[in-house]
Parts: sequence; C-alpha cells; structure tokens
Amino acid sequence: MLEEAKEWLSRRSWEAADRPLPQLLDAKRAAGAAGSISVVLPALNEEATVGAIVETLRRDLMEDVPLIDELMVVDSGSTDRTSEVAAAAGAKVVHRDEILPRVPTVQGKGEVLWRSLLATSGEIVCFVDADLRDFESRFVYGILGPLLTEPDVQLVKAMYDRPLGDNPGGARQGGRVTELVARPLLNLHWPQLAGVVQPLGGEYAGRRSLLERLPFPVGYGVELGMLIDTLHLAGLDAVGQVDVGVRKHRHQDGQALGRMAAAILRTAQSRLPGSVMPIRLGLTQFERTDDGGFAPQTHPIDADERPPMATVPEYAVRRAA
Repeated sequence: MLEEAKEWLSRRSWEAADRPLPQLLDAKRAAGAAGSISVVLPALNEEATVGAIVETLRRDLMEDVPLIDELMVVDSGSTDRTSEVAAAAGAKVVHRDEILPRVPTVQGKGEVLWRSLLATSGEIVCFVDADLRDFESRFVYGILGPLLTEPDVQLVKAMYDRPLGDNPGGARQGGRVTELVARPLLNLHWPQLAGVVQPLGGEYAGRRSLLERLPFPVGYGVELGMLIDTLHLAGLDAVGQVDVGVRKHRHQDGQALGRMAAAILRTAQSRLPGSVMPIRLGLTQFERTDDGGFAPQTHPIDADERPPMATVPEYAVRRAA
C-alpha cells in the first residue's frame, strides 16, 4: 500500500504555479454552473487576521480576476469584532446559529463547515482557516486549480511548510499533531493516504457533489475524517494536493494540542472496522497548583458527527430550488 501512496504522490501533487490564473478563469468559464466557487472562512475570535485574508481574496480573485463567486465568513460565536471586520473587508458574514436553526448548534470547527454547505451555493467549496498571517491568494487558487482542470479530482488539500513561530530554527516544526498523531495513524491504518503532506491542514477545496455525501465530525477530527471517508467513497485518485508555499498562523499550547489529538484519535478509531466507541469522551490533564501539587482537569472530547448534508431536508429543498 505504501508503494501506491508513493505512486499517487507523483501523479496527484502539483504546485500552485502549475496553473496560471488565466488558465483557471478559462476553465471556470468553460465549466459553466459546475465551475461556480464559494470560499468559506470559519472564524472564532479572529479579528486580527480575518480582514486581511478577506481583502486579499476579494481584490485578487473577485475584482482583478473573477474566479470566486461567493466569499463567506461563518462566525462561530466570536466575542470580538470578527464579524464587523470581515464585513468591512467585503465578505458576506453569517452566524453559525442562523444556519439550520432547527438543529441546535454545538461548538466545533466541523460543525461550522457542515453548516456552511447549506449557506453557500457554489458547486466547488473551498475552506480557509481565518487565523493565517501573511496570507496570499495562491492558497485558494492553487487548490482550486485541479478541481477546475482535472474532472476526476474531487478533494484537494493544500500542502506547505509550517514554521513554529518566527524562529528560523523552527522552519518545519509546526504541525505537531500532524507528525505525532495523524501521520502515524494514516501510515498504520490507511497507508494509501500516507502521501498526503498536510492531512490536518485547514485549506482545502472539494466538489459539492462529494462534500454533501460526507459525515462531518463536529470538532477537530473533521479534516482527518474527510480524508478517510473520501478514500472509501471515491477512491485515492479523487484526492490531490497542491504546494502553496509557507503557512503562518497562530499556534496553540501543548494542552490544547492534546485535546485536539484526542478528538482526532477518536475520529480515526471510529472509522476502523469493528470499532465501538462511546459518544462522549473525557481527557484528563493536569495543572500545577499553588501548593506545589497537581490538579486534574477533565475536558470533554465531543465526538458527535453530523450526517451527510444531502440527507438534511432543508438542504434538499434549497438544492431543488
């Protein structure tokens, strides 16, 4: 299986520069309605970065080159000025709770991505994390390229270097959960996916016809779950990846990464044959106390998954309309 992954790596990996913007625009026009594109930024307290991302995408890929049809920020309950900054920069802003209000919302990135399928209209949907710094539009047009020019590709992941902070010595030290959890899991249980450079990366695009058939883990397991489910549903050659350079973003502390790792492990285990897992999990971590001891804190790891959006009645009605 690892040989298959290596062979896939050579056939399904590209660079953003391989498909210049004029070529993509021609391909989009030739595709007609099937080439319509929505870009979604899930955002929670990202007022410091979301505006610059929206401004760049609107300028480069809507005004200078009309590649994107819809640019949406889905606010996941921010307590800062994320919504105001995003709207001022030119995005359509929708609050998570306004989408499918009959279904109570839960916290989690996957929850927001799942609901965004109902709120958007493009036949190609591109997701971009809202905490990126020094953002460039190739992060988006790079991963859109294969979907506009390769009919059999259905899901495209961005790949990149992930520096850890601004220290030159940490040039490739970001992505700690990827290297310690996700990559070993894929190599052990889904070796066909061993060639995916950034399996947990938040920048990827997919055809709606695929995304609407996938379950969405509500939390941090969404990216890994999507990869595994796409492999099972559409096959390895439905997946591609594009090198977009360097990704700079906010890094979380070790305990937060531990909670993320637990959610990803839970998502992976639930996809192993014969696995039976409890819906609610807890992760116990420890804090040093003032008296020199350790105090346990148990954090819930929500393992809920949303059903494929194609099974939601409101979605079917909207698509029919």
